Amino acid sequence: MNSLAFALLLSLAFSATAATPEAAAQAVNAFGLDLHRQMPKEGNVCLSPHSIQSALGMTYLGASGATQEEMARVLHLPEDKEELGESFAALNEALEEARKNSAKEVEQMKKFGGSGEALKLHVANRLFGQKGYGFRETFLSSVKGHFGAPMEFMNFIRDPAGAAREINGWVEKQTQKRIRDLIPANGLAADTRLVLVNALYFEAAWASEFSTHATAPMQFHVNGSKSTAEVTTMSQRGSIRYLNGRGFQAVTLPYAGHDLHFLLIVPDRISDVSDVEKRLTTRTLLACAKADSREVILHLPKFKITPPTVPLGEVLQKMGMTTAFDKPRGSADFNAMAPKKPDDYLCISEVFHKTFFQIDEKGTEAAAATTVIMGKAAVALSPPQKPIELKADRPFLFAIQHAESGACLFFGRVSDPR
Repeated sequence: MNSLAFALLLSLAFSATAATPEAAAQAVNAFGLDLHRQMPKEGNVCLSPHSIQSALGMTYLGASGATQEEMARVLHLPEDKEELGESFAALNEALEEARKNSAKEVEQMKKFGGSGEALKLHVANRLFGQKGYGFRETFLSSVKGHFGAPMEFMNFIRDPAGAAREINGWVEKQTQKRIRDLIPANGLAADTRLVLVNALYFEAAWASEFSTHATAPMQFHVNGSKSTAEVTTMSQRGSIRYLNGRGFQAVTLPYAGHDLHFLLIVPDRISDVSDVEKRLTTRTLLACAKADSREVILHLPKFKITPPTVPLGEVLQKMGMTTAFDKPRGSADFNAMAPKKPDDYLCISEVFHKTFFQIDEKGTEAAAATTVIMGKAAVALSPPQKPIELKADRPFLFAIQHAESGACLFFGRVSDPR
């Protein structure tokens, strides 16, 4: 039986479409929240819901029968594949428009003596397939049309390790060397048939930078404990979107261009980040993006998160995505990707994800990668008010969010900024 491997980062296809990004944004956030709740309850966590959802969304285009139904349920995807593809294309087009708007704003600022850096949003998508394997043209056309991923032929049968090095090198180049060794040792085998790779590099300056002179040591309740540790904390006062939610306060800090922002969610009580995580909904995330502006004095720790590669296969199966992993044996159905035969059919063997994230006074830098390995199966401003002071001095949640749709490119938790 042949196998299929996917190395999938964030895919952003910038194609013209009359569809809207709402369905894709809803799916990204709903699945992202579900997946985040499956992560360890302590420590720092960083995922890219858009990266993982896009990667699995491309895989979904090749699913059929019960496997397609199962993936649609777990991933919150529409059953209509065309609707899925068009909505993701619309969301990706909106993100590309955000990049262009940022560049225009910075250029305009420079005309009047200002300075700043435009949003860098580099996205690259590619399919690496076994030469001579019988992939369906309809699948290849759909992935290329909606996700912008061309095919490059490889020889996994003869040299899977060499193919892995070549793909990892390509990913490293696309992410400015922030994502290295996406496919781990022995991640590909002679029965690998396809690796889909989507790469994202994100770097953005704040619309209003933090002054380095205001950065100072402050106390932080590490892991939600009563005891504190000293961490380097930025401070800023300004008019920003603010939401007083159920058990938390949230603010959004816009990046240059104002189409994307950093979302900060701080629990009201020191030890309540887990409770806030349990109650968060897609509606709440959208409400944060659309909140009214208030005068806020914000204290936010600088932080950097570089977690190791995270295997997500067991997590996804626990969430209900089992037949895609050929459990029970013979149940995987990716007939829309390549013809399913009794002794030759495709299934997912593992999903890997890796991120990089850091913020400082100037802005944010982030990158993400998701790998799906498919292996051989045996068978408006408010009136002036008193400023609100918000201290992120306890475990908090964060996201990079598209302001209009509310879609989260990244989502995570900081329990220890050190």
